[in-house]
Amino acid sequence: MAATSRLPVLLAQWHQALLALAARRRMRLPYAAAAHMLGVLAGLLSAGAARAVELPEDRADVMYHYYDGGGTKASGPAVLVRKSLADKVSLSGSYYLDMVSNASIDVVTTASPYKETRREEVLGLDYVYRDAAITVSASNSSEPDYTAKSAGIDVSQEVFGGLTTVSLGYTRAWDKVGQKGIGFFDAAKHWRYRLGATQILTPRILMSANFEAVSDDGFLGSPYRVARVFGAAVPERNPRTRTSRSLMLRVIGDLGSRDALRAEYRYFWDTWDIRSSTVEFGYSRYFGDLWLGDAYLRYYKQAHALFYSDNAQAETLYISRNRQLSSFKSYGLGTRVAYSAKRVPGKYEIKLNGALERARFTFSDFTDLRDGSKYSYDATIVQVFVSATF
Repeated sequence: MAATSRLPVLLAQWHQALLALAARRRMRLPYAAAAHMLGVLAGLLSAGAARAVELPEDRADVMYHYYDGGGTKASGPAVLVRKSLADKVSLSGSYYLDMVSNASIDVVTTASPYKETRREEVLGLDYVYRDAAITVSASNSSEPDYTAKSAGIDVSQEVFGGLTTVSLGYTRAWDKVGQKGIGFFDAAKHWRYRLGATQILTPRILMSANFEAVSDDGFLGSPYRVARVFGAAVPERNPRTRTSRSLMLRVIGDLGSRDALRAEYRYFWDTWDIRSSTVEFGYSRYFGDLWLGDAYLRYYKQAHALFYSDNAQAETLYISRNRQLSSFKSYGLGTRVAYSAKRVPGKYEIKLNGALERARFTFSDFTDLRDGSKYSYDATIVQVFVSATF
C-alpha cells in the first residue's frame, strides 16, 4: 500500500485523539491547534492520494476521555457526526462534556478544591470546488465562570498536479471571564492566522510546514491565581496583550512493509518572552487487515515568561506565579490502537479505538509551597471511542 493511501488513515486516528484533549480549557490552546493541523493534513493527504479534493467521509464517533494529572481530573463523553448533503458539501457537529475536579497545586495552596462541568458544541461545513476545499466552523464553550465562542475558516488549494497543497486559515474567538461569587467581569479576544503547505516529495515521503500567529487582547490570567512578592501573596497581574507565533515541520515516510514513521518539530515564541520547543517521533503499523497500532515519544521544553517569578524580590507592574508560564520540561509516551470490528466494502465500517498516554512534567523554577521542593507531577490521558464510517 502506498504512503499516500495509508497515511491519511493514520493521521485521522491521531486527529481524533487530539480532539479529546482539546476539550479541556487548560489544555485547549496547544492541543486544539495540533488537532486542527492534523485534521487539515489528513484531509489534504487523502485528496492527494486521489489527485482531486474529496469531502471527508460520512462518520459518527462516540468517545469517552479521561485525564488525571497534577491533582486535576477531567472526564466525560464526546460525540461527533459528519454527513455529506451532496458531492460538494458536508456538515459536521460535535458535543463535548467535561466533568472536572480540581485539587491542583495552585488550588490546594491558595484555595479549596472544586468541581465543575464544561460543555462545548462545534458546528462545521466543508465545501469542495475543483482542486480547492473550504471549511467553516463555529464553536461555543461554557462553564460556570468562563465562556468561549469562536468562528473560523480554512481554505486549501492543490497545485502542481496535486503534489503540493497550500492552506490558509483564520479564527476569531471571544471569551468572557468570571469568578465565583462575582459573576462575569471581563473579556478576552483572540485572532489566529494559519499558513501551511504539504508536499509529496516521493511516493513514500510527505513533508508539511505549518505557521500560526496568534494575537490576544483582554484578561489573559486567572482571577483565582495569586503570585508571591517577598513571600506575601498578591493577585496575579498579567499584560492584557500577547502575540505568539509557532512553526511546525513534519515528515512522514512509508517504510514499505505496512508501517510508517514520522518526525516533527515545533518552535514557539511570544511577546511574553516565552520560548518553547517540541520534538516528537512516532511509528505506526498495520497488523493484518484489522489492526492499526501507533506509538510515539514526545519531548517539550519551555523557558519562563519575562514577568514570571516563584517569589519576586521586587514589586513590578506585572507579576505571575502561573506554573504554565514557568520553565519546565515534559516527556510523553503514548500508544493508540484501532480495530476494524465490522466492515462491508462500499457501505460502512465500524472501528474500535483506544489511546493511552503517560506524561511527566518537571519544573525548574516553580516550588511546592508545602515543602519547598521543585514541583513535578505525572499525568495519564485515556481515550476510548467507537467510530463508524458510512
